[in-house]
Amino acid sequence: MSNEPLLVLDKVCKSFGRIQVINNVTVEVHAGKVSVLLGENGAGKSTLIKMIAGVHPPDGGRILLDGEQVKIPDTKASEALGIATIHQELNLVPSMTIAENITLGRVPRRFGIINRKEMRRIACAALDLIGLQLHVDTKVSELGLAQQQLVEIAKALSLDARVLILDEPTAALTTAEIHQLFEVVRGLKAKGVGMVFISHHLDEIAEIGDFVNVLRDGQFIATVPADTDENELVRLMVGREIDEQFPRVRSEVADTALLSVKGLGTSMLSDINFEVRPGEVVALAGLMGAGRTELIRCIAGADAYQTGSVSVAGSRLAGNDVAAATRAGIGHVPEDRKTQGLVLDASVAENIGFATMASTSRFGLVDQKGQRERAENVAERLRIRMGSIDQPIRSLSGGNQQKAVFGRWFTAGSKVLLLDEPTRGVDVGAKVEIYELINEITSSGGCVLMASSELPEVLGMSDRVLVMSQGRIAGELETGEATQDAIMQLAVSNVHRENEVGNN
Repeated sequence: MSNEPLLVLDKVCKSFGRIQVINNVTVEVHAGKVSVLLGENGAGKSTLIKMIAGVHPPDGGRILLDGEQVKIPDTKASEALGIATIHQELNLVPSMTIAENITLGRVPRRFGIINRKEMRRIACAALDLIGLQLHVDTKVSELGLAQQQLVEIAKALSLDARVLILDEPTAALTTAEIHQLFEVVRGLKAKGVGMVFISHHLDEIAEIGDFVNVLRDGQFIATVPADTDENELVRLMVGREIDEQFPRVRSEVADTALLSVKGLGTSMLSDINFEVRPGEVVALAGLMGAGRTELIRCIAGADAYQTGSVSVAGSRLAGNDVAAATRAGIGHVPEDRKTQGLVLDASVAENIGFATMASTSRFGLVDQKGQRERAENVAERLRIRMGSIDQPIRSLSGGNQQKAVFGRWFTAGSKVLLLDEPTRGVDVGAKVEIYELINEITSSGGCVLMASSELPEVLGMSDRVLVMSQGRIAGELETGEATQDAIMQLAVSNVHRENEVGNN
């Protein structure tokens, strides 16, 4: 295989208004190799791959394919050059079938009429590439997030790409699905496909990557082998040492519960009982579909429950009432920030201030000055990378959007923080900042209920672990006895007994 690069971004630059997000960056992609892009949220990774995908043309520099300069004015041009991109946010149409999504933009026709037989054949072949067994006439809206991600990957692979760009493709996948994806990637490497891979999971880099291109603040820092020590990768990425990945500071735990859930039940959840006391971080662990998100949404007032009760500081809350939960001091960072946590066309300041808008208004008028000051303070504290507090939040990177959602409840002074995958898509430096804020919540007498699929995060940041399986709490583990194996053993258990976790 030739040592000449398949694709080169040569000294490319990109600005949005007065903000320069990419400055004189050179990155190479080689056939049969996985080039990892590593950097903090806002470092420029997504902008860089959008240049390759034809979303944002570079303001300066060149893009070379097979040694020849090319122009990529749009996504069609990118696909025509054999470049397929899987973006961080899914680009599927929920109301359409799997087959329709996979062939979208290149629908096969016969005599001017859509050839549905050929459409299904193309879709089946695409799903076979990654070993995904789904009926191609199934609507995407009926699929879970992980299955949608795999359909997106199958769609990209069906383009017979020479260059495949994967922007955090594993973020919503289970361990088994990640292994399945990596087997597909290894097969593509053997066929000579060049790949660009973005991930915040440092352990994935050595497993699947060949070399790593590190970016910081829109500038190229270094290219290093994929098996470089993780601490060195972190130092290159954030420009400082991260002394402790999970800086949990144990607080004094009060005896009286701050959050109490008794007998809570829905069509999916059954007889959920537990308490979280002031000063505690309690983790919800379990496999995808175990009911963690559904439980958190019920407590937050976002979804209704048929039986049981939720109380804060001894006061029972009205069910299915987000405003009542917010007034009681509950803050909710949802799993899907795009659809559930943000108003994308509103500004950064407005999104941070939504939870305090009503409580700080005077005579029905919004305290705009106070809202702005509070938003600026929390944005600075969380190191949210942005040009202005007034810019639309959709223009921020995914990780910075997540920090803004988190900052909303910190600004509101929430005492009960419900976190659903709080650090998904967040870089290691920003994770530590979020963990420090969790410490602040508990040290000031608040409590945190955190659902997370990252077992190191569960073990590193919680005081107790509640493991869910099939809509029930299968068991409780104290910090000293909690291990990844113990959690997984409970997570896969077939629960048929009464839930005994809680006040016992």
